[in-house]
Amino acid sequence: MSAAIEALPPLREVIARHDLAARKALGQNFLLDLNLTRKIARAAMPWTGATVIEIGPGPGGLTRALLLEGAPAVVAVERDERCLAALADLVAAADGTLRLHPGDALETDFAALAPPPWQVVANLPYNIATPLILGWIARAECFSRITVLVQKEVAERLAAPPGGKDYGRLAVAAQWRCSVRLLFDIGPKAFVPPPKVTSTLVELAPRPAPLAEADPKKLERVTAAAFGQRRKMLRAALKGLWPDADAKLAAAGIDPTRRAETLSIPEFCSLARLL
Repeated sequence: MSAAIEALPPLREVIARHDLAARKALGQNFLLDLNLTRKIARAAMPWTGATVIEIGPGPGGLTRALLLEGAPAVVAVERDERCLAALADLVAAADGTLRLHPGDALETDFAALAPPPWQVVANLPYNIATPLILGWIARAECFSRITVLVQKEVAERLAAPPGGKDYGRLAVAAQWRCSVRLLFDIGPKAFVPPPKVTSTLVELAPRPAPLAEADPKKLERVTAAAFGQRRKMLRAALKGLWPDADAKLAAAGIDPTRRAETLSIPEFCSLARLL
């Protein structure tokens, strides 16, 4: 299989043949350097036996790398019909290891693609990265690992510790269910067309159990209220949830004069349990 994939035309030739000018509306920024795509694939290893799901393969740069690095089964979800046609030769060369799924990743039921667990490896379109990740986090128990290339700003918000400006609802949601690691950056010049920002490869490894007990919807309500007015003390920011916010905070052992960015995830969970 590797020989058949390596014999395929260069990606730039594939792009020219299928008129694959990247479309801004689809958040497309193609990564064509096989050294970089193989580096991403290796960072996602080891393959756990789970089906590898790629979002937005485009002309197939990362897809080729996943197959060359030994991913046992890959399903590529793509909504752009031009890219589906361009990937046909790669499907043939993969000899049954690669399947294409036409459709919007935000509306795709992974259970219809393959039984869990799933392992996501993708260069995510910037315009849908955050909602995709939040949806996957909500079902973290169904994933073995999520390794995705996202805008650096998003990666830093996912991994942010308490106490800084990047720490917010996204960090709490992600780190409550997953261990988050920033792996490496890729500059704009590596992409076609070059975006205006740096990208970061981030790994989300689902925890065996959430960091602390809480109902996810109640945890989201608490973090939305707290970070919605992050400059205010918690006693004021949480008035919309509890008129007696001081008493609730005291019950959780939290000083009501603190601000949202100083709370740990277990502290947010303790507040969620009071709802």
